[in-house]
Amino acid sequence: MIDKLEAFIALARAQHFGKAAEELGVTQPTLSTAIKQLEGELGVMLVRRGSRFQGLTDEGEQVLGWARRITGDARAMKDEMRAARHGLSGRIRIAAIPTALAMIPRLTTPMREKHPGVTFSILSRTSIEVLSLLGNFDVDVGITYLDNEPLGRVASIPLYLERYRLITAEGTSFFDRKEVTWAEVGALPLCLLTPDMQNRRIIDQHLAEAGAQARPTLESNSMIVLFSHIRTGKWSSIMPLNLAETLGFAEPIRAIPIVEPDASHTVGVAVQPREPHTPLVAALLEEAMTLAGQLRRDG
Repeated sequence: MIDKLEAFIALARAQHFGKAAEELGVTQPTLSTAIKQLEGELGVMLVRRGSRFQGLTDEGEQVLGWARRITGDARAMKDEMRAARHGLSGRIRIAAIPTALAMIPRLTTPMREKHPGVTFSILSRTSIEVLSLLGNFDVDVGITYLDNEPLGRVASIPLYLERYRLITAEGTSFFDRKEVTWAEVGALPLCLLTPDMQNRRIIDQHLAEAGAQARPTLESNSMIVLFSHIRTGKWSSIMPLNLAETLGFAEPIRAIPIVEPDASHTVGVAVQPREPHTPLVAALLEEAMTLAGQLRRDG
């Protein structure tokens, strides 16, 4: 049954019999047979068929949720038994918003030191994609905003408050200022993350509240692209304080506080609301709680 459920999940994800079979390393007839057998055991049609895959039936959508939970529980059981025999090992999959990527080593490094058998897969995604991957059991842990847009049904641990700075190079308008307002920042030639990023929606919101409008002359979903343009001295950007501190900006680039308002938003770890968590997720949550305490003390 587990193998058939995993085949069904792969088909729902790929939405194509051939691609799903390739992902599973089986032939397409083998996959089709597994799906038909699962339909026979459950007594319902799961897939709308024609000359090609046409989507899931209503019953298929219901079964998909159960399939993800059941296969997730089966993996958790195997992981727990393997950890009991040999110590913690395996791969933990993390999806994070771009502005939180620089913080991740403070979770993964101590976990790796305690559990050398653990490996990590880290994806940079929008906040919406993070929650979608988490809900579909395609990742184990999400790192995203916890307080700006609906999270849905997840368990979470707040890590830190994201505060914002004008990142600008020597020779730009406000380079020598101790602080700037959101209204002033709105008049600069900015390079910002793309509008599908929640960080960008937050920045747009605070600019609008100050009576300004974001008119970036460059947009990218890559922080590296933004940094490289800031260094030219022709662009400025708005980035979180923790990101600027992690990168260790030095002259001739400064991170200047943005006020009126002094805005902040909570970033944290999100996981499926299940008990018990898999050993890998439990270990990472332990590191998250430790890090959250350190960050609160550092203030």
